[in-house]
Amino acid sequence: MHSVTSQGGDRAGINEGRVAIVTGAGRGIGRGHALELARQGARVVVNDLGTAVDGAGGSDGPAGEVVDAIRAAGGEAVANGDDVSDWDGAGRLLRAALDTFGGLDILVNNAGILRDRMLVNMRVEEWDAVIRVHLRGTFAPTRWVAGYWRDRAKAGETNDARIINTTSAAGLYGNVGQVNYGAAKAGIAALTVIAAHELGRYGVTVNAINPGARTRMTQGVQPGAYASVAPGEFDAADPENVAPLVAWLAGPAAAGITGRVFTVRGGQIRVLEGWHAGPAATRGRRWDPRDLGPVVRALVDQATPPADIYGEIPAADH
Repeated sequence: MHSVTSQGGDRAGINEGRVAIVTGAGRGIGRGHALELARQGARVVVNDLGTAVDGAGGSDGPAGEVVDAIRAAGGEAVANGDDVSDWDGAGRLLRAALDTFGGLDILVNNAGILRDRMLVNMRVEEWDAVIRVHLRGTFAPTRWVAGYWRDRAKAGETNDARIINTTSAAGLYGNVGQVNYGAAKAGIAALTVIAAHELGRYGVTVNAINPGARTRMTQGVQPGAYASVAPGEFDAADPENVAPLVAWLAGPAAAGITGRVFTVRGGQIRVLEGWHAGPAATRGRRWDPRDLGPVVRALVDQATPPADIYGEIPAADH
């Protein structure tokens, strides 16, 4: 796959000649990433276990189907069924890219599961499973590829590499019934910012996306939330709408954009503004706890209120 069609005609893809890994790429948003990266000229390792939404079961079918679609369109791809939350499995995932395509330029961490439950009812197994797949499943591939790119840099090679992680509104703003998922996704956002600071010296940028789309996971959380559209109309909930931003962030043109989190849904892209210092109260000695009531309440009243689940700041009461 060496060209894409645009309104201006055929032109080289923005990821021409690059090698990408996409985790959780068998269905939904990850599938869209893999197809778009291939459409833009990348050679893709399509990783997926083929599990249910809760992580149960497994099948090599979804990854293989994506590989078949990429090859049918003239691209290059290979399927990988390793568990990205397993340390050795994540290493084999990197090795698949190196052995098949001779290098690696892009890692898209997308794999995830859901085991939603209210905090007071959540079992430790449900907590551990979600934290493992999302947070460890982002850390392990990231650690392996970071080591690969560091070694290249120390050997005098030049990297123009990209890591793109997947966070969520549940982790950025909070959502009832998703304390395990939200904690993992908040951790991924923090991992993104810190890794961006650490890996820039090796020629690696690290960003994250907060996608909004109709998937198996969102349909379970918000059944019926996505209205159907008439044939020919723009479907803002189509998971493939997320992929163009990922493809751009994965390309050479995105050099210098790092440590950022973007929301992308439908035709809208927003850059998110994270934690920053707000109103302060200072005194030249230790605070007495008995004095803090009016001080803390005044600070909270002056501060920007927390965003809602959509990232919007609630309107002030009048």
